[in-house]
Amino acid sequence: MSVKFCTIASGSSGNCVFIDGGAKILIDAGLSGAAIAAGLSAINEDPLQLSAIFITHEHGDHISGAGIMSRRYGVPLFMTPGTWQILKKQKTIGNIRQEKLNLISPGAIASFNDMQVLPFAVSHDAAEPVGYTISTSGRKIAIATDLGHTDDQIAEHFHGADIILLESNHDLDMLKFGNYPAHLKRRILSDIGHLSNPAAGIFLRDIYSPKTKHIFLAHLSEENNRPILAHETVQNILLSAKIPIGTDCGLYLAPRKHISPVIELE
Repeated sequence: MSVKFCTIASGSSGNCVFIDGGAKILIDAGLSGAAIAAGLSAINEDPLQLSAIFITHEHGDHISGAGIMSRRYGVPLFMTPGTWQILKKQKTIGNIRQEKLNLISPGAIASFNDMQVLPFAVSHDAAEPVGYTISTSGRKIAIATDLGHTDDQIAEHFHGADIILLESNHDLDMLKFGNYPAHLKRRILSDIGHLSNPAAGIFLRDIYSPKTKHIFLAHLSEENNRPILAHETVQNILLSAKIPIGTDCGLYLAPRKHISPVIELE
């Protein structure tokens, strides 16, 4: 069975990842329902065929279309109990039918046919944020888009993944000398903030295995990063470790407002 992967959008204006491998799922739904449906249509996918939407955390750029997608297309939602408590209190995704709501804690696997989706804890300024690994047909995909730092547990989830989607949020100098207020800079640079380009590169260097063939850099800051800076910084770190970027492993940028390259693994 083949596995299909792409990002529909990635960044502070909205995040959404599509995966097809035994089941069709989204990781996050941070765009309008219409924009998500249009993105799916552009890759010849029907939102009515979605098996689930998995939410990483409660921030608007990850959940803004989740409620409408669930109500309009009958898609089940999966999220951590902490995320749901915040969303329920804030009423940010509207009414969700009880049978469409699934609470899943880090370490608990959700299965769909041959696909297994495993949430793992990450460090971010949210109630109970997670990344996900998706395993299907002998393939593994690892995703973490908002995290202030990495650790051995997160590395274990990423190691051996065929496809990796990892945050490469900011260039350190652009952030430090940019126009953001001091408190926001401190938040982004903290252990519950966002990964810098060098931090992403070092983590990818340390967890790389020959099984990894596709790496996507995600959630680039519009104010504190540039696509070329993110790509060059990470690429240089990986190449200096003799990781075969550009030959045996592709390094891509997940676009802010349009669909990424579509990866299909046989």
